[in-house]
Amino acid sequence: MSARPSAQSVGIVSARTTHFAAPLALSSGAQLADYDLRYETYGMLNSRRSNAVLVCHALNASHHVAGVYADQPRSTGWWDNMVGPGKPIDTRRFFVIGVNNPGSCFGSTGPMSTNPASGKPYGAAFPVVTVEDWVNVQARLVDALGIERLAAVIGGSLGGMQALSWAIQYPQRIGRCVAIATTPKLSAQNIAFNDVARSAIQSDPDFHGGDYYAHGVIPRRGLSVARMIGHITYLSGDDMTERFGRSLRAQDYAFGYGAEFEVESYLRYQGDKFSEYFDANTYLLITRALDYFDPARAHEGSLVQALAPAQAQFLLVSFTTDWRFAPARAREIVAALIANGRDVSYAEIDAPHGHDAFLLDDPRYHQLVAAYFDRIAAEFA
Repeated sequence: MSARPSAQSVGIVSARTTHFAAPLALSSGAQLADYDLRYETYGMLNSRRSNAVLVCHALNASHHVAGVYADQPRSTGWWDNMVGPGKPIDTRRFFVIGVNNPGSCFGSTGPMSTNPASGKPYGAAFPVVTVEDWVNVQARLVDALGIERLAAVIGGSLGGMQALSWAIQYPQRIGRCVAIATTPKLSAQNIAFNDVARSAIQSDPDFHGGDYYAHGVIPRRGLSVARMIGHITYLSGDDMTERFGRSLRAQDYAFGYGAEFEVESYLRYQGDKFSEYFDANTYLLITRALDYFDPARAHEGSLVQALAPAQAQFLLVSFTTDWRFAPARAREIVAALIANGRDVSYAEIDAPHGHDAFLLDDPRYHQLVAAYFDRIAAEFA
């Protein structure tokens, strides 16, 4: 069966891979000798090459932002409701780039890739990467596409961190920064959630110190539990109550430890599904990149100083029930930008869906983003 995209879809898409032979120096002091980047593009680059928008992905997403693959009818891109003709980021006007970051497991060089030094998968030997490293890689891809300046960089959650980092690291190469459901650094609670998730993976007997590829196994149990932990944090309490309450799968208690409540069944399903397509080492790497993001750390804790290099115009969006990256954290960023005299718009949307709201079809949220990108398009019309 072939995929049939909707009328407002970018349609059938295909990914591309670009190889970079020049070594990439990393924040850790290590380097990638050479690497591949997987990416997709949608829309057309205009004659002035001024309408490019970079989309940065969050933890378990990838370069596949929009559209579908011809041979995979259920392969809709993770932000397909945001990117496409007539959608908030309208591909009739913008050239949109989705890139898979190094360390991920969706085509760019990562732990599953062959280490040229050993001829075997990197596994545990793949170096720890940071948000700043990813932004440097993305800048190389933008160079390879012949684009000097991006009309905008946008991302939600971890993607929003990358958008903020673009504004700091490459201030003259970005016109607008759109950071959604994000934070200037993780709280102690968030770091704790990530550590528990990593511990679940590392304690799985099939993990083998990160070199499970050689053993022909996958640490499914640990990865499934890690996903269950993470998924709980993406939803709000009200959303979980409305969706599941205390509903039982059967009529009465079984007096055992199986999945008796509907919410237990849902979480186990999500965990099992995740363990089928995501790499455990990638989960470790990306959650550690989340932990390490803290641009103010190099400025004695001053977010104002950290954001001082930024020249872009900003849109920050938060959601009232997002307790993982609460609105108060977005307001910290807004305050620091105002202190620097930057042009910043901020919206706090009353939505019941928790952190995952940035992926969903809230009309107020989508209308806001659409109006903002209308203003960007007017600049090069």
